Amino acid sequence: MAEKNHILEVKNLRVSYHTYAGEVKAVRGVSFELETGQALAIVGESGCGKSVTAKSIMGLIKKPQGEIKEGSEILYNNVNILDYSKKQWQDYKGGECAIIFQDALAALNPTMRVGKQIMENLMAHKHMKKDEAKKEAVEMLRRVGIPEPEKRVRQYPHQFSGGMRQRVMIAIAFACDPKLLICDEPTTALDVTIQSQILDIIKELQKKHNTSVIMITHDLGVVANIAQEIAVMYSGMIVERGKSEDIFYRPRHPYTWALIESVPRLDLTNKQRLASIPGIPPDLLNPPVGCPFCTRCKYCMPICKERMPENTDFGDGHTAACWLHHPMAPQVEMPDVKGGAK
Repeated sequence: MAEKNHILEVKNLRVSYHTYAGEVKAVRGVSFELETGQALAIVGESGCGKSVTAKSIMGLIKKPQGEIKEGSEILYNNVNILDYSKKQWQDYKGGECAIIFQDALAALNPTMRVGKQIMENLMAHKHMKKDEAKKEAVEMLRRVGIPEPEKRVRQYPHQFSGGMRQRVMIAIAFACDPKLLICDEPTTALDVTIQSQILDIIKELQKKHNTSVIMITHDLGVVANIAQEIAVMYSGMIVERGKSEDIFYRPRHPYTWALIESVPRLDLTNKQRLASIPGIPPDLLNPPVGCPFCTRCKYCMPICKERMPENTDFGDGHTAACWLHHPMAPQVEMPDVKGGAK
């Protein structure tokens, strides 16, 4: 079997935030790999640690509030980025690795024309001259589907709609042909039609540039056509990981079952209730000692509250951390998870 070419390896990532109330353990021992040219989706509810993981990879966790714990490793092309010098960070951010934030209006500089914001990246990382960078900025706006790019390049972010601002963010991200792209909820607050267009642009550019993508989202429906692999995150931990087909058609963790069930379906009857996950995620100021999902899981057993389960390997990279897969656990048939309340 050919050896997999990993552009990124995250090993035992632990991130904490120091607050007035105490230490919030936002990410607790996350590990995963990303192959060159592939797309990995990290899915889960708000507050599960997805964005903190993304910011760690981008080098955006700042002391003293945030801290990446000792023993954590983020290997980019087999080099730990946590050991980077200032010069290496400058080359990495925006050049080797780029990020698309969910709130484009907050991420873009409101006092600077969008063309100049694209040009800054090109001049810093590709060492282009001003005229050359301006020409490339127009071309990037055209590539992401913004009409009249020669005119729009001179406009400010507030003169663009939400979907158009997100296209500008994609243009800035792809301008320097990054090897690694992080999309942090890039379609949040956009209507479904615009969501589809944004995802199509990302997919097209990813294929053209052979970019490796990490897609952060709470919506499983968003990742169905873009990600080859999915990591399901809960309470700062990855509870299930596998190929997209395994996660959608052969999910092994009750939290994954609940996420799939909560995706709205087109064939719901009139006034049929949408499925939801009861309860709330645990407090990461005092994380549970056992399985973090035990308080919301209808299959919870006494052992679930006492000890965190080991990962069970189902083959071909599909793993899940759940006591239901222990030989001594009662046999539970996987529910028919299609989305929508029964």
